[in-house]
Amino acid sequence: MDGNYYMIHDYLIFIGVFAIFFFVTVSIYLFSQNQKFRIKNAKLGEANKMIQQRLNEVQLEHIGTKLNPHLFKNILNSVQSHAYQTYMSLDKLANVLDYILYESNNKFVSPKEELNFALSLIEINKIKVNPLFDFRIKSKIDKFDALFEERVFAPLISVDLIENAFKHTDFLAQDSFIAIHMELQQGIFSMKVSNKASLKNVLEKEKSGFGSQSLDQRLKMIYNNFYSLHKNSKNGIFTAELTINLGEFYDKMRYS
Repeated sequence: MDGNYYMIHDYLIFIGVFAIFFFVTVSIYLFSQNQKFRIKNAKLGEANKMIQQRLNEVQLEHIGTKLNPHLFKNILNSVQSHAYQTYMSLDKLANVLDYILYESNNKFVSPKEELNFALSLIEINKIKVNPLFDFRIKSKIDKFDALFEERVFAPLISVDLIENAFKHTDFLAQDSFIAIHMELQQGIFSMKVSNKASLKNVLEKEKSGFGSQSLDQRLKMIYNNFYSLHKNSKNGIFTAELTINLGEFYDKMRYS
């Protein structure tokens, strides 16, 4: 009888120790998770402050007059509507704002800088796209190209083509898509953007003309005979193809 009593007593002690150990382990785990959560919140708060500061700088410098203000509105709406991706989005937005604030004042930037800006802009816009949406991004960039880091690229040239694709795409249509392809090979930069637009956008474009006239004028003023910009519409699919012979343009700048 005494033996059974001691066995039960030892068993109860074991259960008690195990319960205490389990409680302590869970408490430590929850504490560590809470600390991680606080750290993430702190980082997010710092990022928000940084973005607010950048936006204030943008207003002071009147950058809004250099870039379509709807671009920032669309970007900020995308960031706000997807809180779970806010930190990544703010990081990309910071890169975009840095470029617009400091680099767009220059007459020319390098293809490397413009391409990094374009990719950040695309990533921000992708936030509002359903993960199942047919989205295709391809880039074929020769980083060893002699002009990759030369200042021969007019800043913000890529904005209009990217913004128009996201603005005029019908994201709810089953056969809808956006395709963006950028290439830099042997001193020649090319960018092709295609998207399936809604019927409403098709009618609007037929009345108003396809694309931004300001982009055409700017390209003509800067690159003259060293570029081509072709736009077409067929069966509701809009395509814009831009090609700039940076090599020949660079040679002209050096020897003129």
